[in-house]
Amino acid sequence: MVVCCKGLSLFLLSMLMSQRHFVNAFQLSKRIVPASWKGMDESSTTLHATEDTVKIGIFGGGVVGGGVVEILNDKKEYFKALTGKTLEVTKVCVQDASKTRDWKIPSGCALTTKYSAILEDDSIDLIVEVMGGTGDAKDILYKAIQKGKNVVTANKALIAAYLPDIENLLQTVNSNSAKAVEFRYEAAVCGGIPIIRSMQNDFVGDEISSIAGIINGCTNFMLTAMDKKKQSYEDALAEAGRLGYAEADPTLDVGGFDARSKLKILLRLAYGIDVREEEISCRGITELAKVDFEYATMLGGTIKLVGVAKKVDPTKVVAFVSPCYISSDETLSSVSGATNAIEILSSNLVASTYIGQGAGRWPTANSVVNDIISVAKGDSTFLPFNAKRDFKFVNDFNSVFYIRIKYRDALGITRQCGEICEKSGVSIHSILQNPVKNRNDAAFVIITEKVPLSSIKKVAAELEGLDWCFGSVFYMPVLSEDFI
Repeated sequence: MVVCCKGLSLFLLSMLMSQRHFVNAFQLSKRIVPASWKGMDESSTTLHATEDTVKIGIFGGGVVGGGVVEILNDKKEYFKALTGKTLEVTKVCVQDASKTRDWKIPSGCALTTKYSAILEDDSIDLIVEVMGGTGDAKDILYKAIQKGKNVVTANKALIAAYLPDIENLLQTVNSNSAKAVEFRYEAAVCGGIPIIRSMQNDFVGDEISSIAGIINGCTNFMLTAMDKKKQSYEDALAEAGRLGYAEADPTLDVGGFDARSKLKILLRLAYGIDVREEEISCRGITELAKVDFEYATMLGGTIKLVGVAKKVDPTKVVAFVSPCYISSDETLSSVSGATNAIEILSSNLVASTYIGQGAGRWPTANSVVNDIISVAKGDSTFLPFNAKRDFKFVNDFNSVFYIRIKYRDALGITRQCGEICEKSGVSIHSILQNPVKNRNDAAFVIITEKVPLSSIKKVAAELEGLDWCFGSVFYMPVLSEDFI
């Protein structure tokens, strides 16, 4: 995992290279405590058991849960020296207690199938939720908070769906208690990348103008294969499935919905606004074809599924998930395979990029463990989702757009495209067409000037009504503000 920044550093930095600073964030996330955490009242964190022991209950004994147990066990003495406390996993709740595990059950730890065995155990200080879902997991988190237990979760879907409710519950419980319940969720967004902690601590004195992230590993793996290996969408999806990057039902990934859940959380942290997920425009990668990568190569770049949140003026913010054309000289263009990356542009730090593994046992478990360590040390996060602000959320934004149109041969195609674009106030920058190899699969591309998304939608809808237009019109924004 790498963190790189232009301008002021996010972390303590040791070397400067081409105006970017590089540091191993995997080590920093475990060993360096940001200055903004120092001096916090250690008594503010709820610890019920003995002062030198933190007892932990885990919901979920699968890939991530097993990784958490193994890291805590392998580094037990180091963590004791780091926190001054013994971290003891006493219970793990699983679906089938008789199932053979690929991780060692610690001495003194019991497997249980009953949620109440952990929730009703007053000796347990902290619960870890890595079971996933928004049903039982929601009930578990709410009950744990109500009982004053600290919570660490990796559940992005749950947080995205119920963020305001979770926030209200924490405020209610903590306002009536002398010791605050801690709610940590670093692993919920981009697995092993320490983006949540950075946005809670390192940007509070800054003003973020935009966030752009490759925040789904499955789709980035597929798009890399379509670009570098010239695979079709179907072949790239099949390979992702064989390698374990794609689920049996890949809809959440390829439809962009997984990325949207993560983006909603980042939107709140960056701009202090809550929006329903359905309000965030979301287009996945299912409409992309090999021809789009041919045209992207012609333009000198590539295509990535990107989650974007940005200011469109001093009072308004837009957010969307969409395939985007990215020039080869931009940071995100070189992020390949299942890797995740997030680039933040801001007033003080200028440009900061986080790159690392966004999923998997060890990256995700590492973030969960880091949250556990932070709580055990007594670090406090008064507002886990940052403070609310007065930005207005909008769904329209200006960008250069790429429009791909499949067509049947006919007279007047260029003229009609020009007329439709003119009627909708869309200025055409250029028209691209590769040599036609198959008249039944011919396509050309329009690159626009910077225009509103709403105008592009009107153009696409009108083009699709013409006799010569074959199938849906595909469009995507160009990520760079300075492409033209």
